[in-house]
Amino acid sequence: MQYSESVFRISATESFVRDVLVAGLADLGYETFVDNDDRTLTAFIQTALLSGTLLDEYLQSFPFEGVTLVRTTLCEDKDWNQEWERNSFQPIRIGDECLIHAPFHKDLPQCRYDIIINPRMAFGTGTHQTTSLILGELLQMDLVGKALLDMGCGTAVLAILAAKRGAKPVTAIDIDNWCTENAAENARLNGITGMEILLGDARLLEGRRFDVILANINRNILLMDMPLYAAALSQGGTLLMSGFYTEDIPTLTEKAAQLGLYPTAQRCKDNWTMLRLQKD
Repeated sequence: MQYSESVFRISATESFVRDVLVAGLADLGYETFVDNDDRTLTAFIQTALLSGTLLDEYLQSFPFEGVTLVRTTLCEDKDWNQEWERNSFQPIRIGDECLIHAPFHKDLPQCRYDIIINPRMAFGTGTHQTTSLILGELLQMDLVGKALLDMGCGTAVLAILAAKRGAKPVTAIDIDNWCTENAAENARLNGITGMEILLGDARLLEGRRFDVILANINRNILLMDMPLYAAALSQGGTLLMSGFYTEDIPTLTEKAAQLGLYPTAQRCKDNWTMLRLQKD
């Protein structure tokens, strides 16, 4: 699969500007982001999905000053495992119970839940605030015997932790075959068997039922697909949503209430937010 990389210079001093940039680029199809230093960001996208026109329009309408495109170039063939290692994908610890790391990390402390993630180009190693917010919530929940869906699974790190905590059956869905292949690889690395991994979107949920649904995507997709989540959620079931900012909460909770979903918990980190909702 051929990839292109875009390098951006960020002169704004506010840390949230980078997060806004990354969120918008993800909507355009960019999959992986590497901080080269405090002032530059490299973003990777499948070349077939790259639109210079859409990228220019996004940057022209960007709501904050201090972001410029330096260049976009075709990537040379790379060993992406070596690329991640070279760019310091560091082990991530969630509380005192969960450690997420790559296969190349050695001499690590022992944790109750040790998760190996070979990230390649898929999103979701636990480094982003939204992923870590849901991971933290999963560590507090009783998942034993619960049918669980990881929607927009990326690396499937959320589904893997849920499976290790007793959720069963576990389903992971993503629209990108790169992600579903990576999810299957990571499930094998962690000794997870029986996880159903599907390529597609929320339309796959028709006729299915889950006790817990995880959706770490973005605000617009969440608003569009929330009716499908609500229909697939068991009575009394739980929906965990993240991928949006604190100011988006009223819009999302209003939509949720129309579908019989009501907030029971909320976590925030650097203005990113996770909502826990229950089907009444």
